[in-house]
Amino acid sequence: MKLIIQIPCYNEAATLAPTVAALPRVLPGITTIEVLIVDDGSQDGTADVATGLGVDHVVRHHTNRGLAAAFRTGLEAALKLGADIIVNTDADNQYHADDIAALVEPIVNRRAELVVGDRGVGSLPHFPWYKRWLQRLGSWVIGRASTLHTPDATSGFRALSRETALRTLVLSTYSYTLETLIQAGSNRVPVVFVPVRVNPQTRPSRLMRSIPHYIRNSSAAIVRAYAMYRPLTIFSTIGTLLILVGTLPGARFVWFYLSGDRAGHVQSLILAAILIIVGFQVVLIGLLADVLSANRKILEEALYRLRRMELDPPRSPDRPTTRPE
Repeated sequence: MKLIIQIPCYNEAATLAPTVAALPRVLPGITTIEVLIVDDGSQDGTADVATGLGVDHVVRHHTNRGLAAAFRTGLEAALKLGADIIVNTDADNQYHADDIAALVEPIVNRRAELVVGDRGVGSLPHFPWYKRWLQRLGSWVIGRASTLHTPDATSGFRALSRETALRTLVLSTYSYTLETLIQAGSNRVPVVFVPVRVNPQTRPSRLMRSIPHYIRNSSAAIVRAYAMYRPLTIFSTIGTLLILVGTLPGARFVWFYLSGDRAGHVQSLILAAILIIVGFQVVLIGLLADVLSANRKILEEALYRLRRMELDPPRSPDRPTTRPE
């Protein structure tokens, strides 16, 4: 069984060496371990450092395309290289590399197809209180959206089986962590969270530049993924709320009308009509989106089969392992 550890990098020349040095070389149930560096348009010579460290594969983006794109490129490269299991970790040595064994074990023993490292974000001492609170809130929201128990939804320390990697689609331009969990829950992929350790922080987070920036981008990713994979639920909920709110001014108008006060109160009737009509329209949009969602599933299945044909070609020993993207 072949394991490829992929590390998306952007200007990580200073932290890459200790990260690579800590990676395991032998794991139970794994016959081959290789390291794949995805250089996302770095300007500090990250790719050269990776080559000097003797990593097995380096894939480069000519420009910086973001973490989600680097993760997606890494998956495709690892699949082409014949990975049976893919582990994703950060280049800043945030995660304890010895815990890769805990990530891989459920997949090796066929207990899960996606394994996510749980950092215990609610109690991490180097996280400020507001970041711990946001992490807990975000994990709860993702848990509701994905119908999974997600103690640490934003953890990028995770392992995927080959089958799950083939079915994974990352459309976000911000991060892959939230979208892929909602997708896994929608596709009923067996997901397991395992406790992992973290190392002392080496640099500030690049995804969380500020609280408003993090909330804006994470909320957009959640809403987009939720609307894509559970459209009927979200639109029906919004439509039903509008209809219920619309009944309040309608009931007010009826009350006054039956009480004999039939002059005026037309504003309540108009407001009720607008809210109820809009509510029904939103529900109809949800039904239409649900039909489109069925078509999306067909397209996803077709894409999955196409990727299997493209990413499972006969491998030749002289295929280059370093190429531009």
